[in-house]
Amino acid sequence: MSGRERARRLAPDLSDRDLAILQALRDMRLMTGAQLGRLHVSAATPTTQARKTRAVLQRLTRLGLLIRLERRIGGIRSGSDGMIYGLSGLGHAVLDLGQETARRHRRRLEGKPPFQDHVLAVAETYVQLVERTRTGRAELLEFAAEPRCWRRFNGMAGDLVILKPDGFVRVEVGDYEISAFLEVDRDTENMTRIARKLDAYRAYFNSGTEQERFGVFPKTWWLVPRPARAEALARQLARLPNEHQALFTVCLASDAADRLIEVPTEGGAR
Repeated sequence: MSGRERARRLAPDLSDRDLAILQALRDMRLMTGAQLGRLHVSAATPTTQARKTRAVLQRLTRLGLLIRLERRIGGIRSGSDGMIYGLSGLGHAVLDLGQETARRHRRRLEGKPPFQDHVLAVAETYVQLVERTRTGRAELLEFAAEPRCWRRFNGMAGDLVILKPDGFVRVEVGDYEISAFLEVDRDTENMTRIARKLDAYRAYFNSGTEQERFGVFPKTWWLVPRPARAEALARQLARLPNEHQALFTVCLASDAADRLIEVPTEGGAR
């Protein structure tokens, strides 16, 4: 039986929540059990939420829709909350139902721990934004992770250049719509590579491509793990021409969700 036929047989038995979990994993690539629970499983207590999440994810894994990685975030004590999940080829096939042509997807999820940690950090930013917007403080209009957030433009020599942010977000806060590129920094790259990435953003800004398509150029938020790294990034930004420094801001990753939904100060729309 083909994967597409298996997907057709499974689909009628999947709930809206099941499909939302599959879609979240397609969008984010990897997420922990705890992150998926916070997004899609409601319960009166954390213990009940963890139990219900575990049951849902075990069922979807047993059906072959999810892949559970051997590595666990937080060690054995983290329990099922720390398990890392990705979408299987069959899971992709379920989401592809209704499309004229089936897409091909890799059956195995790859990536070393640093890559996985980075993907999960991007997912955590997304989860925290969803949690903040549930309170009514803002509306999350869009969140795109890699590669959907990438931007293509023509460089100075007319060659195709691809800018690769880690994420793109749009939120509505009061009368403001805020858009931002996200760079989730894990303090693993040296300043030479950071400078090259800053130059890529500056080149994209100078191309005018984003402004022509959307009427605004998003500020790039560098989300960093600790204050010392923030200071190092700030020193790097200070080396840029004054007109380009305003394209970037540095923020602790732990503060990012709250900062991104702040009402801009007068004259400081982002």
